[in-house]
Amino acid sequence: MSDADLLEPPAADFAGPAGKRRVTDALLYLDDLKVTFDGYRALRGLSLTLDRGEMRAIIGPNGAGKTTMMDCITGKTRPDTGTALFDGVHDLRRLDEPAIADLGIGRKFQKPTVFESHTVADNILLALKGPRSGLASLFGWRNRVEAERIDALLAKVGLLAHRARPAADLSHGQKQWLEIGMLLAQDPKLLLVDEPVAGMTDAETAQTATLLREIARDHAVIVVEHDMHFVRALQCRVTCLHEGAVLAEGSIDAVSADPKVVEVYLGR
Repeated sequence: MSDADLLEPPAADFAGPAGKRRVTDALLYLDDLKVTFDGYRALRGLSLTLDRGEMRAIIGPNGAGKTTMMDCITGKTRPDTGTALFDGVHDLRRLDEPAIADLGIGRKFQKPTVFESHTVADNILLALKGPRSGLASLFGWRNRVEAERIDALLAKVGLLAHRARPAADLSHGQKQWLEIGMLLAQDPKLLLVDEPVAGMTDAETAQTATLLREIARDHAVIVVEHDMHFVRALQCRVTCLHEGAVLAEGSIDAVSADPKVVEVYLGR
């Protein structure tokens, strides 16, 4: 797909946000992405499509391109070539990280980042999506946020009973859930979640799978993970990356049984 195609889509395409013409109905469309760092080919023609409201698990060995793919989606890395469309009209290659976040793409890294000196409820309050104008800040719009709105988010991530606790007092798993709640406070269309259950107990891992399945009812979610038991619990389509491209894709059973996946990843 050329830049001209993005600027002048076929007449048959349907209207997208702000009256623009959507090139694709997929929420996220990646095609033939290539990224090279100092001669190292991190992505070698990666293509992936994510539907609206879909959850997708991304697996693969270290160096497969998982992080680079996420970096391309969020604007941290600009692809050398290829197509990266969000919501059918937005060319992610041309936008910086804040602009992409404003489109509705939220990312959670492996290590939780919360405001430990603030209460759990205040962490959600600080993350809430709201007006950014100087007047809105001057008149303290956050002070007028209804407690019910914060409590609804805390209930969703299982932390309502801990709303008044300092975030520093939470367990590792609870901090992960709090950060997911902070992402949800931004009301994103797509959540990118990187190895959410690393360091969690078995009970926390099971609860996290339940939480992400619940979130996927209203949001699209991409989960990068190595724990195959957790991936199975997500009950979603799985994509295995290898050497910067898609190696296999399908159900967890189909991908796990693929000889190529067993050879380069599961058999190790």
